Amino acid sequence: GLVLGIYSSEKDKGVAQFTSAGEAFDRLVSGKLRELLSVCGPPLKKGKTRMFHGLHQDFPSVVVVGLGKKNAGVNDQENWNEGKENIRAAVAVGCRQIQDLEIPCVEVDPCGDAQAAAEGAILGLHEYNELKQKKKPVVTAQLHGSAGSEAWHKGVIYAEGQNLARYLMEAPANYITPIKFAEHIEQKLRSFSNVKVHVRPESWIAAQQMGAFLSVAKGSAEPPIFLEIHYSGGADTTDSPLVLVGKGVTFDSGGISLKPSSGMDAMRADMGGAATICSAIVTAAALKLPLNIIGLAPLCENMPSGKANKPGDVVRAKNGKTIQVDNTDAEGRLLLADALCYAHSFNARAIVNAATLTGAMDVALGSAATGVFTNSSWLWSHLYEASILTGDRVWRMPLFEHYTKQVTDCPLADLSNIGKYSRAGGACTAAAFLKEFVTASHWAHLDIAGVMSNKDEVPYLRKGMAGRPTRTLVEFAARLSQDSHT
Repeated sequence: GLVLGIYSSEKDKGVAQFTSAGEAFDRLVSGKLRELLSVCGPPLKKGKTRMFHGLHQDFPSVVVVGLGKKNAGVNDQENWNEGKENIRAAVAVGCRQIQDLEIPCVEVDPCGDAQAAAEGAILGLHEYNELKQKKKPVVTAQLHGSAGSEAWHKGVIYAEGQNLARYLMEAPANYITPIKFAEHIEQKLRSFSNVKVHVRPESWIAAQQMGAFLSVAKGSAEPPIFLEIHYSGGADTTDSPLVLVGKGVTFDSGGISLKPSSGMDAMRADMGGAATICSAIVTAAALKLPLNIIGLAPLCENMPSGKANKPGDVVRAKNGKTIQVDNTDAEGRLLLADALCYAHSFNARAIVNAATLTGAMDVALGSAATGVFTNSSWLWSHLYEASILTGDRVWRMPLFEHYTKQVTDCPLADLSNIGKYSRAGGACTAAAFLKEFVTASHWAHLDIAGVMSNKDEVPYLRKGMAGRPTRTLVEFAARLSQDSHT
């Protein structure tokens, strides 16, 4: 199969304009493609397709996809590069149509941006069907022509990174337990000589005095794991690393503060923070980014049992601060508290954590963007600029003292794990809680609860777990590797 792009005409009755690959193919078939398009209905709108059969012996099926306006660039209102997003969406829908025909291979028009085209193809074709007997046919996407092969390869690596996060998040919790998660990442990184993976057992966690993390893990029969990854991509392996921290709750029942049963199955993806940061490091290694990165993922289940945290219990974090556990379903911040304390032992250039932390984040922003709470405008600008390129957007949220008072005003301990006004500003009080475990001057907390899954909002992702914002983390790391900031 072949997927070709076509731009919208500038005027209502103007002639639609092919990409250079489309023009070349039309010449190859003596103008038949343009002729067919002109007689089979109105001009193609953005994201819409037309399919033709029998035009050329090498390509029994050709899908033409609408790319929108030719010179679409950064849209300041939307905070993304519209041209790139149009390509991703159009290529994805074209590739899926080829897949529906059970054609095993599709060549993709680079559409003027081979990286975006590759991302659209690889992300658009991905689907988790590991456990079904009847599977959709596997389609191999490759670049049509030779222009942009390096950018295409880069796009494939970016998309495969996000697909790894999607795979980990979508898999059932009995398939991705803490130890199985760690083993899966270890296997993905095995071929890289400049990566070391440490799978830390419960005894190590206890020795590190991570009492907050252990208090969550103790309710489950599955033992906790602290996954630590060192990627030494920098020219000098002693250079300060970027430290990525991810919440790794492989199933979240809510503990004693049990969640409602409706939709609880989706809590298999409550390790989305760990999935995205680990996938970002796998991607960075594949891209050979000249940067040192350390990944930290506290992994456990949050389950109700005779050993589980009880509301009102007080636990002690690695830095000595005591925490009153007023709601056992606010467990992610307990894991992250200890992991963030540990992150400070690496003389980090920056610390970035990601977590499906609060339902309040989903209420605030929905699935449009990841909420970012940060104490560093330098860090924010890099994340923001990266997200414009990837189309996987971020939005800055407040880290006011106003919210800190709501978690430090606590009857029994230094901190409560929920704000004293309960639901009010829930994403903000969670971020204020994490800030109590941070002394680094460049720290960002990404609350990814709203972007955890996709219904139909992102056209190049199928319904299911989204693996967002893996590509933004990778692009951010790539920008950091080029930045002279010390």
